[in-house]
Amino acid sequence: GNSSVAGLFVEDDWTLGKLVLTGGARLDHWTLTRGFFHERNGAGVATSTRAFPDRSGTEFTGRAGLLYRPVATVALRAAGYTGFRLPTLNELYRPFTVFPVTTQANASLKPERLRGVEAGIDVTPLPGLTLSGTVFYNKLADAIANVTIGSNLRQRRNVDAVEAKGVEANIVWRRGAMMMSASYAYSDSKVRAPGNAFDGLAPAQSPRHAASATIAWSPKAGPVLSATLRYVGDQYED
Repeated sequence: GNSSVAGLFVEDDWTLGKLVLTGGARLDHWTLTRGFFHERNGAGVATSTRAFPDRSGTEFTGRAGLLYRPVATVALRAAGYTGFRLPTLNELYRPFTVFPVTTQANASLKPERLRGVEAGIDVTPLPGLTLSGTVFYNKLADAIANVTIGSNLRQRRNVDAVEAKGVEANIVWRRGAMMMSASYAYSDSKVRAPGNAFDGLAPAQSPRHAASATIAWSPKAGPVLSATLRYVGDQYED
């Protein structure tokens, strides 16, 4: 199968004293064409062939944001945004089996659609030292999930939504060629799928806690050396 997206994008910003406003909009036209699935046995003989109808659609997405500096060392920021993701060719057309569970593809899947907001602050209390904090809320409507439809049988389907909210914190210190940074993220994510056993649970591969620390030596010329330590909390496969 073929998947393609063609888009038109426009963006601008306005400076009003200490306030900077930004806005952007995008119009995308997507197509899914020549979708098919061929199945063969161990001898290479075709046992089934399916062809799927072509599909297309148009998506409008945008982003608006602001940055306000009450003083030179403090920046307040906020943004709202939308986005979308087409289902992959695997999700649309390719089933798979991890014995004994078979997961069916679904050629009727709708695109996932994102709506989100965030707000944050950046503070530079000393030269070379930056502290940042951000809070966010995202809702992914028509999220694609593996839904159990029978004994040892699942199918990729759109569910109501995945909601994610949380906070992020960062600290960066630079002095000459040296740089040290640390970050922490907390994300409380939930699947909204009434009638399914996983309604209210965390999505797969979504840790609640994540953190990292980096130290780097980055001169104006020559090699760059760095070391990073990462921590990821519990996350689940299904």
